[in-house]
Order: sequence, then C-alpha cells, then structure tokens
Amino acid sequence: MTTETYAPAREAVHEQEVEGFGTVRVLPVDPRADLDVIHRWVTEERAGFWGMTGFTREQVLETYLHLDSLDTHHAFLAVKDGEPAALFQTYEPEADRVGECYEVESGDIGVHLLIGPAGTDGARPGWSARLLTAFTTYVLIGLDRRRVVVEPDARNTKAISRLVRQGFEPGPEIVLPEIDLPGVYLPEKRARLAFLGREKVFGADAPGTPAGPGASPVE
Repeated sequence: MTTETYAPAREAVHEQEVEGFGTVRVLPVDPRADLDVIHRWVTEERAGFWGMTGFTREQVLETYLHLDSLDTHHAFLAVKDGEPAALFQTYEPEADRVGECYEVESGDIGVHLLIGPAGTDGARPGWSARLLTAFTTYVLIGLDRRRVVVEPDARNTKAISRLVRQGFEPGPEIVLPEIDLPGVYLPEKRARLAFLGREKVFGADAPGTPAGPGASPVE
C-alpha cells in the first residue's frame, strides 16, 4: 500500500508498481515547491559529478526555473511510496551539446539522473536499479522513444557500472564542449556515452503508450 506524503495532489505523468519495491510516481519538477529536496541533493558531496555542489538555494532555483522554461529539456522527481527518491532530467539530444558529439538517431532521448539517498537506514539493495526501471519505462514506453542516451562524467565509474548492469551499452568517450551564454555556463566535460534501446528492454514489438495520468505499466 502506498502512503502518499510528498505532493499527493500533484498529477503524475507516470505511476508504476515495481514488484518487490513499491509504487513509483514520476512528477514534473515544480522548481519552487521542490527546491528544498533538489537543493539538498545536488549540493551533497556525493553529487559532485552533478556540478552544483557549491550552489546557493537561489542559484538552484534559477537553474530549474530556466529548465522549466524550455520545450526541449524537462526535470522530474521520482517519488517512491510518498518519499522523494530521485531527480531525472530529459532532453532532446539535437538541442543539447551532446548532439555535437554523436550521430543522433530518430527516437533518441537524453537523460540525466541523480538517485536520492537510500534513506537513514543505509543502502537498500536494488534501490537505484528499480528507480531506473520505472523511469526508463516512462521514457521508452510512455514517451514512445526508441533509445535512451546518457553521458555520465567519464570519471564516474560507479554510475557507468550501474548503467551497464541496467542493460545500457557503453559507447565512446566524448568531450562535451564548453557553453558560455548569458545565464548559462557549462564547463567542458569528458563523458562516456551509453545507450539503452527499447527493444532490449521490452522486445521488438513493444508498443508505445500515451504518457499521462492512468499510465501504469507493471514491472
């Protein structure tokens, strides 16, 4: 049974009962309402590769207000049994700097992910994998995409190993170019591409389904 304690009135774009884990709701980020959770996570030492460890609350808010204004980039919170559990961002690769570093295919969608702490009782086996299961189901089936593209920092071997265990196929190492625009600065980044095709997860005949309330694929 799910106990809704975090943003129970907010409409989820995806809800999934993951066997042996619980109910995961995927909520579009509300930059102001979710600021406490996001700021706490992105400024923790363990989130160093996210690139926001020194950010103030105002800087984090400005970042996610900017993200919220874009049509090509979107942020989501995964809420597990009423508890915020992960921060995910999707983007259109052709509208992102990664699009300069590989040949974008039709149906590609880029993803950034930050798994939240597993809780005060320590590590929970399968925590990251099951959250990824719910989110990749939303992206690949709910959004009817053919392939997820990720580009973790090449030094983040822990994240790369986790993605490979999840079924992602490692790609080449790339260098994402520096971006220096008014209000947006991203330093050059050495990254490792990895890909997860829909057919690998769901089979060649898996149909796409509309994303939105009521979409509840079962693992």
